[in-house]
Amino acid sequence: MTSAGTAGSTDTEPVRWGGVDWSWSEHAVCIIDDAGAAIERFTVPHTAPGLAKLVTLLRRHQITGVAIERGDGPVVAALLDAGLAVFVIASRQVTALRSRYGTAGNKDDRFDAYLLADVLRTDRHRLTPLSGDTDATIALRMLIRARHDLVKARVAAHNQLRAHLQLAHPGVVGLFHQLDGKISLAFLDRFPTPRHARWLSEKRLAAWLNAAHYTRANTRTPAQLFGHLRHAPAGLPDGPAADAAESITREQVTLLRSLRERIDALETHIAAALDAHADATMFTSLPRSGTVRAATLLAEIGDVRARFPTDDALAAAAGIAPSTRASGRAHYVTFRRGCNHRLRQAIVDFADGSRAAHPWAQDTYARARARGLNHAHAVRVLARAWLRIIWRCWNDHTPYEQARHLAAVAARHPQTATPEPTPMAS
Repeated sequence: MTSAGTAGSTDTEPVRWGGVDWSWSEHAVCIIDDAGAAIERFTVPHTAPGLAKLVTLLRRHQITGVAIERGDGPVVAALLDAGLAVFVIASRQVTALRSRYGTAGNKDDRFDAYLLADVLRTDRHRLTPLSGDTDATIALRMLIRARHDLVKARVAAHNQLRAHLQLAHPGVVGLFHQLDGKISLAFLDRFPTPRHARWLSEKRLAAWLNAAHYTRANTRTPAQLFGHLRHAPAGLPDGPAADAAESITREQVTLLRSLRERIDALETHIAAALDAHADATMFTSLPRSGTVRAATLLAEIGDVRARFPTDDALAAAAGIAPSTRASGRAHYVTFRRGCNHRLRQAIVDFADGSRAAHPWAQDTYARARARGLNHAHAVRVLARAWLRIIWRCWNDHTPYEQARHLAAVAARHPQTATPEPTPMAS
């Protein structure tokens, strides 16, 4: 980094910093010198010409770096495409840092732009420049997050249908394994109200289930299903309310079926994008990773190795490593809340699922429970152990090998039947 030039000096270029307080309508920008004095303030609209003007002005001032509150979106893409060094300062950090400049704590876009630039000037050594993932990873992340949003919509629609049926048609609630499963939605298509369901007998129900390709007859027989319907509360009596309820049921069934179809379609795209990704085998080789789990881990971790120089850095970003706090004589460890919540959900989901297919994973979880940890805490302990392995595989561009991992565990702990978790992986 060059130092700011002295008055009259032409041998060195001045050091300047930029801050961008973004929004969906216009962006406030502040450029400061290395002493913290504001050189120029301006706003640009959130349009293609506006972003072009932003890049032009930042280049004209030859800024050393620019700070912003988010790490994605059109603004960041424009800055990175222009070859500028971009640093992300989270919104909650900006909120906390306002007290550094005054006690009012008021939100002002122009002031926040200055704050971002000045924090970058003073704390540059604490910040890491943003590195962009490859287009393949960005595309996979978009697909994964779109699927996640659709799954949330499906869960909300499922809960809405369940609440509706508990009043209008209680017999269907709990009839099948999943209320939004194919067999359940097909049943509601054919028998949307208690009036329609009264036509059923045990024999007729068995015939309908056979025609609908019901696959759980060994675990829940037609007789049991018919008994469930017969002993359920009556629901709405025939009349205008029941007719309205039938219309609602049909519309909600259509919505749920459509959501399931769109999720299935997205999963097909996810599978194709994952197969084409250079890092795919590192994640698909993990036990019970499946397509969606592997793709989610890859998408949220990314492919920029410099972003996580150690497995501790990855664990902190995923919210798996605990947060230690100390003040005076007090010293306690708490749950880490500031993290990539999507990554935490992905690694915890994977770790929990791995217990059914991996003896080391089950043993690590069981020993955590034996120490008195609850289920969620024990799964996080297992997730932390898995992250050591995942980070090593990811950093070395090498797939995971379970046999080699278990052999390394046995070599490290030959005297114990239940060895400690190890970061060894290949």
